[in-house]
Amino acid sequence: MNQYLPILALAALAAGFAVFSVVAGALAGPSRYNRSKLEAYECGIEPTDQPVSGPHAPPGQRFPVKYYLTAMLFIVFDIEIVFLYPWAVAFDGLGVFALIEMLLFAAVVFVAYAYVWRRGGLNWD
Repeated sequence: MNQYLPILALAALAAGFAVFSVVAGALAGPSRYNRSKLEAYECGIEPTDQPVSGPHAPPGQRFPVKYYLTAMLFIVFDIEIVFLYPWAVAFDGLGVFALIEMLLFAAVVFVAYAYVWRRGGLNWD
């Protein structure tokens, strides 16, 4: 149990900081709300009363799924980089098996990238 004590202490510190931040923000922040503060804010696009052509949603509507798919694509390819860093650091001690596994992993991610590219998921029309 003594081995996990630093991890538990760090988790308690992180949870305490999160709770403190939320409570301090609620107590210290202004509590006066006006109409503009209560409106939805998404992607910096100003809401208008006229329908907008293109990827923007009409007023009162949700934004197209393409925004969220682009964010998910970013996360998927960003996680690939997260997996590559430890592999690159420990490359000398891993051997040929790890090299083959990483090549297979990179090939799977490349196939996903090619699929998204061919389907037009990277176009910002």
